[in-house]
Amino acid sequence: MNLRVDLNADLGEGAGQDDELLELVTSANVATGFHAGDADTMRAAVSAARARGVAVGAHPSLFDRENFGRKELPITPDEVFDAVTYQLGIFQAIADAAGVRPNHIKPHGALYNMAARDKTLAGAIARATKIVDSSLILFAPDNSALAHAGESHGLQIAREVFADRNYLSDGSLVPRTRLDALLHDPEEAAARVLRMLNEGKVRSVDGVDVALRAETICVHGDTPGAVEFARVLRSELEKQGVTVSAPERQFPG
Repeated sequence: MNLRVDLNADLGEGAGQDDELLELVTSANVATGFHAGDADTMRAAVSAARARGVAVGAHPSLFDRENFGRKELPITPDEVFDAVTYQLGIFQAIADAAGVRPNHIKPHGALYNMAARDKTLAGAIARATKIVDSSLILFAPDNSALAHAGESHGLQIAREVFADRNYLSDGSLVPRTRLDALLHDPEEAAARVLRMLNEGKVRSVDGVDVALRAETICVHGDTPGAVEFARVLRSELEKQGVTVSAPERQFPG
């Protein structure tokens, strides 16, 4: 089997590791100002990614810089639609000025987790994406409300898994409030990702096998040791014959 997968990281968030991560990942999710970043950091991240041949995408979030977009807040579908449209439009304009066409969109933090469960919020994200640029690939968890909403709006989906996060038996991520939320060993992560690619399964912290598809793998750019983690992960995948490359948009017709 010729295995192929994308390796993505969240950049433009002020973690100070962007340049090193851009040497290792194939897709960059660029913060669009609501949880981190501004016009200058977006332009810098897009330009740096272009120089290294890394695909870029918007990383919109809830408007919550205080909590880095990781706290779930009450929000309506209309508010989500407006927030995503606003952030995606700004990012598209900055990328266009840098001579780069965005490849994907990936909601950030709490917005991502809420939309993975809530079909109304997921639908708002999918509608906003379709209106701004229907050719964008939507990064979403397999079998989630977000993935289903994207498909129902005709968007191309890249099923995302997390190399540095542990899973619960329902397929959701272990909350960051728990001590076992993060996986720190990159070799263990590589073995787990390889099983996802080969068998379509991951072992949860509860000892249950969960079915999922892995088409893009996230390494969080703000995690301590993220660069070494990504380096070992990519090396181990390539040793096993896995091609690491950004997903390609499939234009209709």
